[in-house]
Amino acid sequence: MSERPVVTRFAPSPTGYLHIGGARTALFNWLYARHCGGKFLLRIEDTDRARSTPEATEAILKGLTWLGLDWDGEAVSQFERADRHAEVAREMLARGAAYKCFSTQDEIEAFREAARAKNESTLFRSPWRDVPEADHPDAPFAIRVKAPREGQTVIRDRVQGDVTIRNDQLDDMIVLRSDGTPVYMLAVVVDDHDMGVTHVIRGDDHLNNAARQMLVYDAMGWEVPVWAHIPLIHGEDGKKLSKRHGALGVEEWAAEGWPASAMRNYLARLGWSHGDDEFFTDAQAIQWFDLDGIRQAPARFDTKKLANLSGQHIAATDDAALVAQIQEYLSLSGQKALTPTQQSDLNRAMYCLKDRAKTYPELLEKAFFVLTGRPVEPDEKSAAALDAVSRSILLELTPHLRNASWNRDTLEAVVGGVATAHQTKLGKLAGPLRAALSGRSVSPSVFDMMLVLGREETVARLEDAARPPAA
Repeated sequence: MSERPVVTRFAPSPTGYLHIGGARTALFNWLYARHCGGKFLLRIEDTDRARSTPEATEAILKGLTWLGLDWDGEAVSQFERADRHAEVAREMLARGAAYKCFSTQDEIEAFREAARAKNESTLFRSPWRDVPEADHPDAPFAIRVKAPREGQTVIRDRVQGDVTIRNDQLDDMIVLRSDGTPVYMLAVVVDDHDMGVTHVIRGDDHLNNAARQMLVYDAMGWEVPVWAHIPLIHGEDGKKLSKRHGALGVEEWAAEGWPASAMRNYLARLGWSHGDDEFFTDAQAIQWFDLDGIRQAPARFDTKKLANLSGQHIAATDDAALVAQIQEYLSLSGQKALTPTQQSDLNRAMYCLKDRAKTYPELLEKAFFVLTGRPVEPDEKSAAALDAVSRSILLELTPHLRNASWNRDTLEAVVGGVATAHQTKLGKLAGPLRAALSGRSVSPSVFDMMLVLGREETVARLEDAARPPAA
């Protein structure tokens, strides 16, 4: 194959959401194009008019955008190119690489039923392949490509290796139906050729299609792209990934609060590896990605591994960028946006929030203390820590905090001193303090919360909590 700039493509059918398998295929194409300094193109294969919907197309575009997979140029609609596909079918006919077939659907089905009854091959051999034009009837016809009858076709695949198919197993594929509409197999090849696609990276469930699509490339004298058929994704139980394994649509994962960077990292590791590296950045993935690193065996989707990577990505993200990502998550999941003040407060508190959070909702749960205002309404679990004894201790603590230097060592010493005076351990005061400051049982350390909230807010919250509950 001559040296051409690398061009890859992602070509989903808009019949539903962008699922995890499709997202991984898109990612591999995007990574390889960016690795090679080439182009990553997007084609919407919307020829199935009964099942294709504008809503599904929009879901695919949104999913790719959330994942951060930017495509070059405008997305191409396969349906809008139907005239071009039909033109190529007629050119194949003119070249003698295809022929008119006048066999009707009833005749073809009758042949197949008879073959099944005799337990013979149902591969249809059209009687019209070598009939001269002068003997053609004045009737509707399909155009079929002339498949070789002898020898072998070898699919040279960068992932699967050389895959050999006997040519006597190939049928004379219809490329243009009798109603004048092109078939999907033709459309894919014409579009890939016209878009300059050099590498076809797709699921290995398309492997058998490659041999039939090569018939069109050969008939037109076009250069065959590099094939790379990647393994499918299975669930943790080893079965093909399906709805029973949990969220499948990329938008569902986004709405659940998983960082896009973590999803990119994790999907890249599903079926591809670079040594023992698990956590890596986009820049590293682009630098390292190569087709040779793709494995043949199916990958298993493991939510625990995703969660582990997700936590690492949240911890490694710049605080301001993380606040922006959380705003995007709130928008995607239909929740109320943070006010400018809340964004500023969240940014200030991020140092004590992001180290152990696996998702944005987990982080926001820990951040409740800084996002809520007075009076803090404790939930049921934390309210249980505010009994009469603990309230009196909090009331006693407040004067000490008013005059203390506002740093961790001093705050720990002050709280520890009050705990000692009451013959209890500092840890015993953590529950009431957490309840007073955050109203939640899950939060950062009480001293981190004090430092983030500042003296005035901390003392005010403790005084609120120290008051006896209304009768």
